[in-house]
Amino acid sequence: MEDPESLGFEHMGLDHRLLQAVTDLGWSRPTLIQEKAIPLALEGKDLLARARTGSGKTAAYAIPMLQLLLHRKATGPVVEQAVRTLVLVPTKELARQAQSMIQQLAAYCARDIRVANVSAAEDSASQRAVLMEKPDVVVGTPSRILNHLQQDNLKLRDSMELLVVDEADLLFSFGFEEELKSLLCHLPRIYQAFLMSATFNEDVQALKELVLHNPVTLKLQESQLPGPDQLQQFQVVCETEEDKFLLLYALLKLSLIRGKSLLFVNTLERSYRLRLFLEQFSIPACVLNGELPLRSRCHIISQFNQGFYDCVIATDAEVLGPPVKGKHRGKGPKRDKASDPEAGVARGIDFHHVCAVLNFDLPPTPEAYIHRAGRTARANNPGIVLTFVLPTEQSQLGKIEELLSGDSGAPVLLPYQFHMEEIEGFRYRCRDAMRSVTKQAIREARLKEIKEELLHSEKLKTYFEDNPRDLQLLRHDLPLHPAVVKPHLGNVPDYLVPPALRGLVHPHKKRKKPLASKKTKKAKTQNPLRSFKHRGEKCRPTAAPS
Repeated sequence: MEDPESLGFEHMGLDHRLLQAVTDLGWSRPTLIQEKAIPLALEGKDLLARARTGSGKTAAYAIPMLQLLLHRKATGPVVEQAVRTLVLVPTKELARQAQSMIQQLAAYCARDIRVANVSAAEDSASQRAVLMEKPDVVVGTPSRILNHLQQDNLKLRDSMELLVVDEADLLFSFGFEEELKSLLCHLPRIYQAFLMSATFNEDVQALKELVLHNPVTLKLQESQLPGPDQLQQFQVVCETEEDKFLLLYALLKLSLIRGKSLLFVNTLERSYRLRLFLEQFSIPACVLNGELPLRSRCHIISQFNQGFYDCVIATDAEVLGPPVKGKHRGKGPKRDKASDPEAGVARGIDFHHVCAVLNFDLPPTPEAYIHRAGRTARANNPGIVLTFVLPTEQSQLGKIEELLSGDSGAPVLLPYQFHMEEIEGFRYRCRDAMRSVTKQAIREARLKEIKEELLHSEKLKTYFEDNPRDLQLLRHDLPLHPAVVKPHLGNVPDYLVPPALRGLVHPHKKRKKPLASKKTKKAKTQNPLRSFKHRGEKCRPTAAPS
């Protein structure tokens, strides 16, 4: 039931064009962060706001930003066109997403408000031309913005009025500290500023001292993740690494997971190991790889959102690993050196209708868990998070539990009731597949995918517009096949299916490839982990009885 005292968009004094855009987006009521932040921003106050992932932080700064620009142009004296707003984000994908949201909100005032995204390094020449036209809003990563400032492509000292720092808690972790300090030297002395973050840490406090002036702090009293009625969170203890692969095989091959899912691991090498393992059983998946160009990563996300495939393997090692300072970002013994330091998956990327997040590897930090879990149960959709835990990782799991439970102390990660002995018949298959995925096979797979991306050039865009069926060639879940694939592993004989599961599960079948012209069906919203009968009892993934 809606709170009668809550402030609606229509009561905020917004331009009618913004209200129309909000209506088109289907937003009937503002979220909590939007309700609190927008009026304060319109009053000209600096804001330091914390709200959980998926709570609408982008619109919370974009709506007042556009309102202030429109009001200035409608009532103020006629002045020369100039860049009035700068939006800083830690990754290229987030820059693209922020630009898209701002443009959607400015749909009915596009002639008055122009937005430019300068985060992609490969478009320097075209970006220079765009900046010469002096767009009202510029979006980009600190390194790209600083580069344009140093080359005099962008001038802010005499025109900028508003600075937005989105996902502020990640900027220093990405190693943007030096760039940000240098960038601030090119800004005017007086401007309004918003800092938006999912967490408050030491880096956010340092940023607060650098860019804010007597800010209003919004530390909303809400959980960092949705409640149990919307997001179900489970843990399953795997005795060995082999058990993790065996359990994942059973969940996917027996279709115990339904809908679209994200599989998180801790390194890029593990991503390809997992993909090649699943290929052995004809389970399609794709890797969101920071080594690939930005357009390729965005294409993977777009196809996933359109329903071309149901499973994406991702890593947040480049984003949420140990903080990396200054010029040394992206380096270290645990890092994939070829990965793009501005490419991140776990934070902010708008995956649509994700039913399940599987933490195949335990997140490196409690904050990483929150940002992974934030990919599902977005808006009003339900979701589930299942975390695989080794016995040696119990202490790290305890830190995650402590952060999630807060003051209540009530357990949040409930034990997932799954009896491993029921799937022992599949173990020999998993061992056979794991042996086939060698280090050499992983290296060849990574090299093959990069070579194929070179062939999928932007120059083919016109051809594929005329030949939409050939667009299927760009699918990112096609077999890599560097490992020896045994065709019989793609089928599950009936005698291997546990008796308790027969009749309730359907072994994974190869999906039909949808045509590019067909609209994908809306994702199912039911619980993606099916309940099943075990030894005559109906067993659901709930807490074990005390």
